[in-house]
Amino acid sequence: MNIRKIFFLLLLTIGALLVHGYHPYAEDAEIYLPGIEKILHPQLFPFGSQFFLAHAHLTFFPNLIAASVRLTHLSLPWALFLWHVASIFLFLLACWKLTALCFTDTWARWAAVGLIAALFTLPIAGTALYVMDQYLNPRNLTAFAGIFAIVKVLQRNYVQAALFLVLAALIHPLMPMFVLLFSAILVAVEHCMADARPAALPMMAAALLPFGIGAASPAYHQVALLHHNHYLFEWAWYEWVGALAPIAILWWFSRIAKSRGLSQVDVLCRAAIVFEVINVAGALVLSTPPFEMLARLQPMRSLYLVYIVMLLLGGAFLGEYLLKTRVWRWLVLFGLLCGGMFYAQRQLFPASAHVEWPWTASKNKWVQAFEWIRKNTPPEAIFALDPHHMQIAGEDENGFRAVAERSMLADDVKDSGAVTMFPPNAEEWLRETHAQKGWNTFQQPDFERLQRDFNVSWVVLQQPGVSGLDCPYHNDAVQVCRLN
Repeated sequence: MNIRKIFFLLLLTIGALLVHGYHPYAEDAEIYLPGIEKILHPQLFPFGSQFFLAHAHLTFFPNLIAASVRLTHLSLPWALFLWHVASIFLFLLACWKLTALCFTDTWARWAAVGLIAALFTLPIAGTALYVMDQYLNPRNLTAFAGIFAIVKVLQRNYVQAALFLVLAALIHPLMPMFVLLFSAILVAVEHCMADARPAALPMMAAALLPFGIGAASPAYHQVALLHHNHYLFEWAWYEWVGALAPIAILWWFSRIAKSRGLSQVDVLCRAAIVFEVINVAGALVLSTPPFEMLARLQPMRSLYLVYIVMLLLGGAFLGEYLLKTRVWRWLVLFGLLCGGMFYAQRQLFPASAHVEWPWTASKNKWVQAFEWIRKNTPPEAIFALDPHHMQIAGEDENGFRAVAERSMLADDVKDSGAVTMFPPNAEEWLRETHAQKGWNTFQQPDFERLQRDFNVSWVVLQQPGVSGLDCPYHNDAVQVCRLN
């Protein structure tokens, strides 16, 4: 790849960052960042660390980021930002490689990469995923390796494909499994198309379907009910449309590719269709009560790969047959797409800066309180706050542990998601969240009960707070109060 292409990919990287924003402590960062912080400062999180360490122990991600902080002597915010930018660039580079393998037209390739960059934060039906999140996480960092693995499979370079899969698995143990399945189906589809023996596909589908039976504990069942995306029978109609429409779109793309002699595109489309059918079948099985313990495998997260393939091929066809060299068409299409995505992100994080640069102070009132906690409370302090605080208007889904670097009682938002993946933590999660029921009506005796039962020493309260507490910090949104 020449310097000019790298330059344009860097421009797309910067553009994607400015369109979709950057929020380093938002959403799933609450699960992933404490693992890094624990490595850098082992004295942190003496209580409740099992809710994030269960993830951290299965991936090299926290070790990689922590090692980069130690080697470069950068602050953690700077390291997170630079890794995030790198993950965007590498993903776009992988997408370019895949489209270059399928299309000879340069406009098709750039339209494909441009479309996926413009739609990074497009929700993937029913999965609680985006193509690329607005913060660093293992999924973002491993995405490029998965796409490169598919490229190498199409090139029949299976050794390099395996190396990319190993790299991806070191960072995120679950998502590369979908890439492995997709790669196996790619090989099978090519074999069937060459030998005209389609019977091999149902045999592979049967062999790869998830199976197993597990009995869920009452505590696990209760936490699982908070995450309807694991269960297809509870999906809304529009989620089903988002899951099944790609099959029709990819079938259409396959017809176009076949008529124009685009063999690699045809193979990709057919493989993606089979891949989705297999995973939908598996997800339907796992949505039934006997298989509840296996629902955490989340087969519908396979849509992540399907959407990437669909967007890349759709963008390429747009570039080759519609946009071509008409500059005004490019400006209109991508202006509307980027404007719409920018607006959606501003609605999602209205109380925060659109791009939270590592050299600027946060303007979010909740984050400001969490930062005060990090600087002014002892590392062994245990906090309690509304178990739904990440969903309060103005909080903007910022994680308390990730920002404050302090222990807290389990919450109903991110800790519950971690428990669905690691059932042994369900009982403790239930005990802690049950103790916080009715948080909005708590008074001083309730906080004293939390202090007695869990050694809670501080609480974070939404304004106007509760009378009778010692609150050394407050702003327009929250109070931080010490329990005597």
